Amino acid sequence: MDCIFCKIIEGAIPSKKVFENERILAFNDIQPAAPVHILIIPKKHIPTMNDVTEEDGPLIAEMFAVARQIAKEHGIAESGYRLVNNVNKDGGQVVYHLHLHLLGGAKLSPLLGDIQS
Repeated sequence: MDCIFCKIIEGAIPSKKVFENERILAFNDIQPAAPVHILIIPKKHIPTMNDVTEEDGPLIAEMFAVARQIAKEHGIAESGYRLVNNVNKDGGQVVYHLHLHLLGGAKLSPLLGDIQS
């Protein structure tokens, strides 16, 4: 498998880890779109949200719990933050390994689809 996030999980590609346990890894995005931009990924390879099964429910819930924890630790929980999951090409997904973008640390503009031609 040639998945960059799987290689990060394995340690073959370095990352600036923010959180890690047996099921989840979170690290700083190398091209941040906000002062705080952290990627939260499951260690289980799931290509897209469309591939999530009922069995994965607890894992997805844990990803959101980790996002909450990281937001508190980075001092952005009260002021506000955004969680984004892009799905497939038209949804803006670039890496086909399920992930959440945690964005914050500044006032973010409203996100209403940002349609591009």
